[in-house]
Amino acid sequence: MQIVGETADGLEAVHKAEEMQPDLIVLDIGLPSLNGIDAARRIRKLSPESKILFVSQESSGDVVQEALALGALGYVVKAHAGSELLAAVGAVLEGRQFVSSGLSGHYFTDDADAQSPDHLNREEARPSLALEKAGITRRHEVEFYSDDAAFVVGFTRFIEASLRAGNAVIVLATEAHRKELLATLQAHGVDVVAAVERKRYIPLDVPDTLSTSMVNGLTDPIQFVKGVGDLVLEAAKEARRENLRVEAG
Repeated sequence: MQIVGETADGLEAVHKAEEMQPDLIVLDIGLPSLNGIDAARRIRKLSPESKILFVSQESSGDVVQEALALGALGYVVKAHAGSELLAAVGAVLEGRQFVSSGLSGHYFTDDADAQSPDHLNREEARPSLALEKAGITRRHEVEFYSDDAAFVVGFTRFIEASLRAGNAVIVLATEAHRKELLATLQAHGVDVVAAVERKRYIPLDVPDTLSTSMVNGLTDPIQFVKGVGDLVLEAAKEARRENLRVEAG
């Protein structure tokens, strides 16, 4: 690897990226003249082949989500850069996403075509919501499990963290999984009954929920939204009342 240019200014970073078309660009969030998010948004248009890796002390979930959503492949928290930076560089250069272990969860772009020209044009016109603390930033956490036992452990951790953070959770699972989740949560000291009563924990059965949204043997998105929409709205209403948010799994 060879370093072909350095700058501590966001606007200058955009100009150098356009001029040099580097394979990899490492960006901070807090840059003078133009913050890293807005700089990356411009770079994605001017140097579309360049891969972007953020290295920043900022660990806000909204900021990480926005950074990845606009096309960056990696995000490393500075406190972990000593042990993770080289691995992140290798992963990003290979086209793989890397998210620092210093972040509580995994953040993914909410647009499959995040690097397409149309997406970039839309991003250019959109203000930096996360940095300005305005609007709603979508965040999706995705986890994969090798077996049922791993699912129960991992999903329990997700539910427990969400409830302890004061958020509302909607869970769509089979009866067997719901029973195992309930038992594990109670064993961890989570008051699930109180959470259900306050509509902060809403467990849904897979067959019952999907049966109300089937059209010609397939799940219809519109019918699905109608079937669970009231529950989501009710949870959202309670969440807004307590200044919380709703998470679904």
